[in-house]
Amino acid sequence: MKLTFSLLLLILCCSERLSAQDNQAFKKAPKVINDPGNFYKYAEQSRKFSGIPSITVTSNGTLWATWYAGMTSGEDANNYVVLASSKDQGVTWKEILVVDPDEKGPVRAYDPEIWIDPTGKLWLFWAQTIGLEGSVAGVWAMTANDPDAENPVWTSAKRLSDGIMMCKPTVLSTGEWLLPVSTWRLTDESAKVVVSTDKGATWTVKGACNVPEADREFDEHMLVERKDGSLWMLLRTRYGIAESFSKDKGRSWSAAKPSSLVHTSSRFFIGRLNSGNLLLLKHGPIAVKTGRSHLMAFLSKDDGKTWTKGLLIDERSGVSYPDAQQALDGRIYLAYDYNRTVDQQIIMTVFTEGDVLSEDYDASLVKVFNERKMISKK
Repeated sequence: MKLTFSLLLLILCCSERLSAQDNQAFKKAPKVINDPGNFYKYAEQSRKFSGIPSITVTSNGTLWATWYAGMTSGEDANNYVVLASSKDQGVTWKEILVVDPDEKGPVRAYDPEIWIDPTGKLWLFWAQTIGLEGSVAGVWAMTANDPDAENPVWTSAKRLSDGIMMCKPTVLSTGEWLLPVSTWRLTDESAKVVVSTDKGATWTVKGACNVPEADREFDEHMLVERKDGSLWMLLRTRYGIAESFSKDKGRSWSAAKPSSLVHTSSRFFIGRLNSGNLLLLKHGPIAVKTGRSHLMAFLSKDDGKTWTKGLLIDERSGVSYPDAQQALDGRIYLAYDYNRTVDQQIIMTVFTEGDVLSEDYDASLVKVFNERKMISKK
């Protein structure tokens, strides 16, 4: 009798969970290697996998980007997190450090996120675990007080919670900081909200959204505080993008249901801009499923009820995992990956709200193309 894919996945994940429970190395602080280009293992030319980026920009214009890589082409024990910075608007990049839990050991570091908090502190987040099962993973972070320094001084790595955080934190009007942390497919209420009320000193689970078992994937949820004070959560599911709502700042959530945003099962991005408008980055037009191609940018002036026409960012098959940050001057910095095991490109481009809204669509397309720069490539 043939085993179904779901049963095979369950067996694999359960075996990985038992392995991780037996070996608690994934809960140990990882190694942080400075100037990684000096080591063959971490040099750009040694990589067989590069993808899943995140980007941020300081008030002075320093760019920071992170992604994860490895010497083998899989998402496996060889994965480590790379952190790079640019002082010239992305023309050139310097890889500052890598996070590698145990070098040749079984623990992998992956799914990083870079963020500047309201105090100006730079946060590097990542997950680490043994295998591919999210419920035994942990969210880790380290911080630096001077993100414009050539070589910032970083705190020691600290484990914040169980799970994986794939998307940027959200700061509420109450002053609370929310992390979108997921424990993935084997757990109920997997799309969790982990909150700090003391500017990141401590973190606790405040609430969670339950995704129906048949629809569960990796969650990769993002949070928006709407103008009426409610919270809107968008989640990745097997069918595309689901949504959930909270009226008590994240303590309780409605059951996840399909949203009006038609999408492939892949990461997207949503965030509040300086103007108060929402920015959405997804594959294809609002109501069209394209696969991992046709990455587009949309704006909403009414908290997601309606969306503008989309600005095409990159039409190629194999582009994925957008992450963005708006600078104080209005420019929106976007990072995404292309062909993680072949071209291994980590790409950055820049655009503005005006580019998305412009009636001169051709000029906006050309501008986005001309702004395209390589953070890393094979």
